[in-house]
Amino acid sequence: MEAHLSSTTTKNKSPNIPDSNGIIAAMLEKSGRHLFGPTSAPLQPPKQQVISIADLTAKLSYLTSAELKLVKKAFHFSDEAHLGQYRQSGEPYITHPLAVAELCAEWKLDVHSIVSALLHDVIEDTGRTHAELVETFGPKVAELVDGLTKLDKLEFQSHAEAQAESFRKMFMAMAKDIRVILVKLADRTHNMRTLGVMSQSKRHRIAIETSEIYAPIAHRLGLNMIYRELEELSFHNAWPMRSEVLKKAVKKARGNRKETVNKILEDVRKWFEKSGLEVEIYGREKTLASIYHKMKSKHLSFQDVLDVYGFRVIVSTNDECYRALGILHAMFKPMPGKIKDYIAIPKLNGYQSLHTTMVGPFGMPIEFQIRTKIMNQVANAGVAAHWVYKDGKEEMSEVQKRAHQWLQSLIDLEDASHDSQEFLEHVKIDLFPDSVYVFTPKGHIRGLPRGATALDFAYSVHSDLGNNCVAVKVNGNQLPLRTEIKNGDIVEVITAPYSHPNPTWLTFVRTGRARAAIRHALKTKSLGESIQLGERLLLQSLRHQEVDLGLISEGIWEKILHWTGARNRHEILGDIALGRRSAPVLAKRIELFVEEDAGNHQQLRLDKQDWQEKELSSKPIHPILVVDGSEGMSVAYSTCCHPIPGDTIIGYLGKGEGLHIHTDDCSYFRKAHRKDPDNWIEINWAPEVNREFEVPLRVDVTNAKGVLAKVANSITSADANITHVSMDDSFSESSATIKFGVQIKDRVHLARVIRTLRHNMDVVRVSRTKSH
Repeated sequence: MEAHLSSTTTKNKSPNIPDSNGIIAAMLEKSGRHLFGPTSAPLQPPKQQVISIADLTAKLSYLTSAELKLVKKAFHFSDEAHLGQYRQSGEPYITHPLAVAELCAEWKLDVHSIVSALLHDVIEDTGRTHAELVETFGPKVAELVDGLTKLDKLEFQSHAEAQAESFRKMFMAMAKDIRVILVKLADRTHNMRTLGVMSQSKRHRIAIETSEIYAPIAHRLGLNMIYRELEELSFHNAWPMRSEVLKKAVKKARGNRKETVNKILEDVRKWFEKSGLEVEIYGREKTLASIYHKMKSKHLSFQDVLDVYGFRVIVSTNDECYRALGILHAMFKPMPGKIKDYIAIPKLNGYQSLHTTMVGPFGMPIEFQIRTKIMNQVANAGVAAHWVYKDGKEEMSEVQKRAHQWLQSLIDLEDASHDSQEFLEHVKIDLFPDSVYVFTPKGHIRGLPRGATALDFAYSVHSDLGNNCVAVKVNGNQLPLRTEIKNGDIVEVITAPYSHPNPTWLTFVRTGRARAAIRHALKTKSLGESIQLGERLLLQSLRHQEVDLGLISEGIWEKILHWTGARNRHEILGDIALGRRSAPVLAKRIELFVEEDAGNHQQLRLDKQDWQEKELSSKPIHPILVVDGSEGMSVAYSTCCHPIPGDTIIGYLGKGEGLHIHTDDCSYFRKAHRKDPDNWIEINWAPEVNREFEVPLRVDVTNAKGVLAKVANSITSADANITHVSMDDSFSESSATIKFGVQIKDRVHLARVIRTLRHNMDVVRVSRTKSH
């Protein structure tokens, strides 16, 4: 089947906008598809060319005649849609979707995948619509193509937001149908193979995107061949000079290594022949990218990396894998701690092999990977190795099950993420290739990224388990939540219904799932607290304007929403609490709307008598804002001056930071107030405060035996809790200074603590300190 392309008409595209076909890079630059998409300025004049589908159909022998007919129909549809469009190299654009389809055919993907590969750019780059694809090829193909299409019809506030939103669109389509990412990886692979015609800056940008996103996805799905190729092409295009230097060094070293490698191979073959085990043995060449990344991450020299010789042994059964391992260990001495069994416990992407590192001839380390032929096929092709898509009638392979579990976790990440950029951050975290494997108390294995903590484990089981986690037991021992888990650990999670995520958890969790769940819980809780605080601040300002907040009509609220551009009143109140919106300015605008609303004028205005009654009944609470310590994360008590009930205090509304409470003698407050007086508001303590506050105390003592215990006992006897203790480095034989963090209720309680300390014979001086 052939297509004759003789037309020289092209799309009207601006040549000045950066070009890219990546989901992550330059997604909405509609006119910038010169890199992989159609171009109006081919590098060479277009000539009449004959594009043949013969190579593709030759690879599709596994399809039925009816399915082949549909593929040919898709080819002609795509050919006609892209007629007159050319790639940057000058080739007709149809050569690209044809090459993508051939890559998919090598993986033996189903007919819908092949058809989608041929059509993957028709919605984005031609006048064809989703409805046309549904009518011509059915809803399934149209859905796959739509998942591969970038978001180029919407407007975003930033380039990064556009990138992230298109990326999220692709991943959600991928979570519904894994064929979306398989076709996309084939698309990206062909694009990377033909990247040479672009400028170095564009090659660098696209290569970095590929190495950060697409190569890790291929690795996560077990597509090792594609992963290695994408890594190698990314390294070559991102760092061409480094690639060339390494290439020459490897070529030079290969001649010296060849004799050693051949000798090891020959000796190992003879040893297996004597043992009566049939095997296939290959030497493994390290890619330039793997050499470079290993040198960089482990701070090794080129010679140190290249001195490790790698080999692969292929056998027929699982039992023979372990037998081969024993034969090799009888031949060479294994290195302690360098034996890994990925057959009993496969990697997260389904990879299975036995790995062992041994001391070879001349004391050099040699690495062997031992696997069956099926394992080797899975190691190279991953989720595409045993492709079955027969309406769910076929049972999924273990690799596909693992891929499916990971894709389902993306849906959880999407639900917990606040926006597209946050979602992208979480997905990148979850693309870590290295893993540890731990056990639940019932013996189930769970894989997590290396460096994951016990809290990450809790969130990997279920978000509610993580949110309500109060403690963990690792191998029967109760340990902190931040404990880093190791291979083989048995982890038990202890929960309590009153427990909630703490912001400090974000400082030590490692998985995107845990980070997204914690942020979601914190934002949900913080939003409710911010709304309450914002309402109190607006109420205070409205009372100065003599307007009753509770009687404002829906009509006036609609005017307020239109004026502010907010989606709802909760967003307005939250913004006030976070300092993003001024309560006095909004109150004045509401007053104007009240004046305009003649019908509601009398009921909205507080008459003089009502106003005075409200003021008198609310004193000393109004017009000053009152805090009682129960405001949660929307109010922060500053650590520069450690305010406590009884102190004269003032509040600062920083943009996006919420309300910060300072003492009125705080040096930070005095400096900041001069620069930004409008964001400071008057604050008072409520008559009843229902929490304790930390106060730093400086205690000068005589340097005697047991003095620390005596001073600590004095503090606790005054019903105060010690949160931390530190000693000054500059102490003499006769005296010392001890710094305590002490939890107290108010200034009266603090006075009692200080008085108790002064009665201690070992205490010379006590003072409340501030860190400014």
